[in-house]
Amino acid sequence: MQTMDTAALADDLRERLIETPEMILEDRDVMRALIAANERAMGANIVDLRGIAMERLEARLDRLEDTHRSVIAAAYENLAGTNQIHRAVLKMLEPANFEEFLTNMGTEVAGILRVEAVRLALETHDDAAGSDDPAVRRLGTALSVTPVGFVDRYMEGPGGRTVILRRSGPETGGAEAAALYGPAAEVVRSEAAMRLDLGPGRLPGMLALGSSDAHQFRTNQGTDLLAFFAGAFERALRRWLS
Repeated sequence: MQTMDTAALADDLRERLIETPEMILEDRDVMRALIAANERAMGANIVDLRGIAMERLEARLDRLEDTHRSVIAAAYENLAGTNQIHRAVLKMLEPANFEEFLTNMGTEVAGILRVEAVRLALETHDDAAGSDDPAVRRLGTALSVTPVGFVDRYMEGPGGRTVILRRSGPETGGAEAAALYGPAAEVVRSEAAMRLDLGPGRLPGMLALGSSDAHQFRTNQGTDLLAFFAGAFERALRRWLS
């Protein structure tokens, strides 16, 4: 009786596999077991080219799946970055006066961008003006008044890149980073520096974002989103300067 039941079960399973071979073909563990059994049956002196091809196809499939996951992760990261920049731009456009604009940049916008410091560097011909000037201090820590040529030096030369991403800190930032960030320079470990064109007849400016995370701004990252953010900031700033 048991033999008949086993035979009936085997026939039923055989019919199901013939009808739906995908049950085996889509199961990697079952396929590996079948290939191993086939190799044992052929002996050690016979090379199974189909088995070798199968292994290579599996390795290629694994690589394709890894690439697929990487592409999806990059797409989600890019989407999250885009949403973050859009929220920061909308928040940046809310203030009704220049003082609120700068305060907002150093607080609300900095929080959205997840950075510890936001600095606007504006060059001036007036040697007496500086960050210690009472009128400048009244505008908060986000504004840094600098001598002519500061932006070009900080951005690695005149007419250079619009956005620079790099490591920063006591060992790499130097005196100019200390002058730009003030006490916050002690915690800044990476930064994004963005050159600003403030219009004809005006000296250049620069927007800097400083992060305590050494990996937040890296040289191998794309700069399109930050270039867009700098462009939006540039246009908003021109409105206040006019």
